[in-house]
Amino acid sequence: MICDFISKIYKFIFDSGAGPILCALLYAFLCLRCIFAPAMMTPQVKKIRQTDLSAYDNTPFHPGGTAVKRILWFYVNALFFKTSLLPSNKFKVFLLRAFGAKIGEGVTVKPGVNIKYAWHLNIGNNTWIGENVWIDCLLPVSIGSNVCLSQGAILLTGNHNYKKVTFDLIVSGFRLEDGVWIGTGAIVNPGITAASHAVLTSGSVATADLGPYSVYQGNPAVKVRDRVIG
Repeated sequence: MICDFISKIYKFIFDSGAGPILCALLYAFLCLRCIFAPAMMTPQVKKIRQTDLSAYDNTPFHPGGTAVKRILWFYVNALFFKTSLLPSNKFKVFLLRAFGAKIGEGVTVKPGVNIKYAWHLNIGNNTWIGENVWIDCLLPVSIGSNVCLSQGAILLTGNHNYKKVTFDLIVSGFRLEDGVWIGTGAIVNPGITAASHAVLTSGSVATADLGPYSVYQGNPAVKVRDRVIG
């Protein structure tokens, strides 16, 4: 039945003289399909933008101080703070104050400490800054009294917008209230407030504010217990 139907259609086409025209149209269709089909069948891949550090521009940011002051601090920091050759604590406190830092009484600054800009520091009384602590104070930061920053702790104020091609600089200060303890190798991220007597344990990373009289651990740091002082 189907074969008979197809035969009748072919006979009608050729009897009516339309056969050559239809063959030409079919040939043209097949040619166009060969040309455009690969492009039509290829999936459209969205172009992925990439970071371009050559376009980075941090001119909107100003670290404070004059250019001469910043250069002088760079060398003072390298020669007297980042080194382990100068054990004198009083002299280092004197230098910090000379460059505009607000330093309380009884503050201890151990060897190997790296401070970005001294004039942004505000430290209370009897605070300890351990060996190899990095205070990345791109803008004003506050460290209370009786705070302990253990060896290798990192306190950050700078970040980058990884969603931008230009990798824009983002800055935000931090605040450590009285009695806070930042453990060895722990990291305090920009914008963090560590409330009174909070503890960030060794190697932990603070990505959110730390509550008062609480112990935080892990990456990201979470509260694991209360801090009870007897």
